[in-house]
Amino acid sequence: MIKAILWDLDGTIINSEEGITKCVQYALRAHGIEEPDLTKLQCFIGPPLGRMYREKYHMSEEEAWQAVAHYRERFDVVGIFECTLYDGVRETMASLQKKGYIQALASSKPEPACRRILAHFGLTEYFDEIAGATLDGAISTKHEVLKELGRRLADRELSKEELCLIGDTRYDAAGAKEYGIRTIGVSYGFGTREEQIAAGAEAVFDRIEEVERYIENDGRM
Repeated sequence: MIKAILWDLDGTIINSEEGITKCVQYALRAHGIEEPDLTKLQCFIGPPLGRMYREKYHMSEEEAWQAVAHYRERFDVVGIFECTLYDGVRETMASLQKKGYIQALASSKPEPACRRILAHFGLTEYFDEIAGATLDGAISTKHEVLKELGRRLADRELSKEELCLIGDTRYDAAGAKEYGIRTIGVSYGFGTREEQIAAGAEAVFDRIEEVERYIENDGRM
């Protein structure tokens, strides 16, 4: 039976496409790369930024870290709030809280930014714990974030069978599978239904209210 719900942030709670892609574009420009089509930068939403700069633009480790630093120049001032809350998320969180579920955040976005965003939208009160990536890169992948979150929730004495991640990309599903917990996907974010299922999500829904019903019924609709 699910007792604790772990939320992804980008693509699950908030639509952060504008802020992330514009900040990636800003960082690329600092490296002499012009990318006018922001849709080509959607692939940066979800995975660790440094890895994407290395893979997509063939940057060295040092260049990738510089690009991440340039990204944060814009993000920390402007990009962080270039996002919107998805419909139904606040209501679902409030409903789950009333029903006694533990709720926590597990995001690959730096933890200080996660906390600022949740506070901005008035969502902090729904979370028992908030975990994100570290600025030094020591914790960056979804699996690493989930492992840290598990450490922080240790006093709750929850088994992995009682944990469930809600996410929107294959990175969420794969990270949860590696950590050994269930994933329920949403299709309104930045990953396709097919790639989430292929990565290990047990179900993918179009609306967050459907996810809540699925959780309440412990995997039955």
